[in-house]
Amino acid sequence: MPVKMAPRPLVVRLRNWVGDVVLGVPALQLLQSHGHDLHLIGKGWAPALLAGQGWPVHVRPGPLRERVAQLRALRQQACAVDPGFDHRENMLVLPTAFSGALEARLAGLRAVGYAQEARGWLLARSEPITYGGHALTSYWELACRFLRIELPPPASIGLLTTPSDQQQADALIAAAGLKPGFIVICPFAGGLFEKQDKTWPAFPALTRALLASGRQLAACPGPGEETIVTRDHPGVTLLPGVKLGVYGGLLRRAGLVISNDTGPAHLAAAVGAPVLSVLGPTKPEQWAPWGPQVRVVRRWPEWPTVDDVLAAVP
Repeated sequence: MPVKMAPRPLVVRLRNWVGDVVLGVPALQLLQSHGHDLHLIGKGWAPALLAGQGWPVHVRPGPLRERVAQLRALRQQACAVDPGFDHRENMLVLPTAFSGALEARLAGLRAVGYAQEARGWLLARSEPITYGGHALTSYWELACRFLRIELPPPASIGLLTTPSDQQQADALIAAAGLKPGFIVICPFAGGLFEKQDKTWPAFPALTRALLASGRQLAACPGPGEETIVTRDHPGVTLLPGVKLGVYGGLLRRAGLVISNDTGPAHLAAAVGAPVLSVLGPTKPEQWAPWGPQVRVVRRWPEWPTVDDVLAAVP
């Protein structure tokens, strides 16, 4: 009979944005493949986003005292199943903020992370960060350094969807009357890149052109984004309130996803959908969606024209 390996719990602090968490999935998969039992800490949407992977995801509370208490409880649980937990590096901190290292230290965890914001003394091991590369490789390299190995990152992410979420996505597609080949548009963009707007101003004109050509378009706005679709993209099938796990299942069925620099573009690429990423100030070498079916349209310091993007639509 095969020998059952003892569990090796590992606490991982996730990033705070959907795209960053998606780009960190290969690093998490690598850690799991090397025998680590992952316990993740992230935002309130992270459990739904990562449900298909089967990793426990704990929602990070707000106050510092509660965050530290959460980590201490995880540490206690880990020590109960792994007596050696406290005697090895037992946490990976993907964010580079000072707070992530501070919370780990206050909870008595031996954390590994990048040496940023003068936090190296709080970490059990701090690693120098390499600038200029893709965000996915940054997270991947940190996991490799934690494991003390060297491996190239995978060509695709392969984010999984639970059967339940995929069934809900398929039911939503059928109820909306979407046919194979439908296009999902993501004309939203949260935040700025180097103080510049990431929203392609010609997106409404593209929508009109695609609808006029007979293409079927759908959009899944997040909270507060419904008005953008109804005001600027009339004629697009509106699917509001879709949770992230179901959203991933829906994107997997899309014939094409056209997006600004935003989290759903990374999610679409991660589940294997064809993605057309329309970028302005965002640096594609650092933040483009990751995967073999991704195509980037960019001509910065100008925005692409509608014709530029239409030429890239299959």
